[in-house]
Amino acid sequence: MLRTLTRLSHEIIEQNQSGEPLYLVGIRRRGVSISKVIRENIEKFSDIRVETGEIDITYYRDDLKKHSEDPKINESLIDFDVNGKNIILVDDVLYTGRTARAALEALMALGRPSRVELLVMIDRGHRELPISANYVGKNIPTARNEFVSVRVPEFDGKTEVAIVRN
Repeated sequence: MLRTLTRLSHEIIEQNQSGEPLYLVGIRRRGVSISKVIRENIEKFSDIRVETGEIDITYYRDDLKKHSEDPKINESLIDFDVNGKNIILVDDVLYTGRTARAALEALMALGRPSRVELLVMIDRGHRELPISANYVGKNIPTARNEFVSVRVPEFDGKTEVAIVRN
């Protein structure tokens, strides 16, 4: 996983040779952890300045009522103006595309970026919406009855990707 995050960091550097700052916005929860590692790598391997933020998509989920009648909505933590910025949304797993869609809506509620890209650690397929990632760590074909778990030290005490059958 760490080698894959290093590769993704280099891909971002290669695609952003303009010298302009980069803005990584992690989708809570594990997207935030991944964005922090990517930021450290980019700053270690280049002169590119990177700012990070966190976005909570709970309010923008189209399945909100399924999860809870009284969902806990957290505040997004973005300390920069998103208008006119090149932003990379960061998430752990791309599956149906609904999380990415919700993140786009949440981001657009804050302003109008000039460009938005998507980075995911794992693309497991089974898209329900026409969404694809610009940067993909690994494509892992899965069955619908499987669950992909990206584990990070901050929440899980380890760094790994696991496929679990339901």
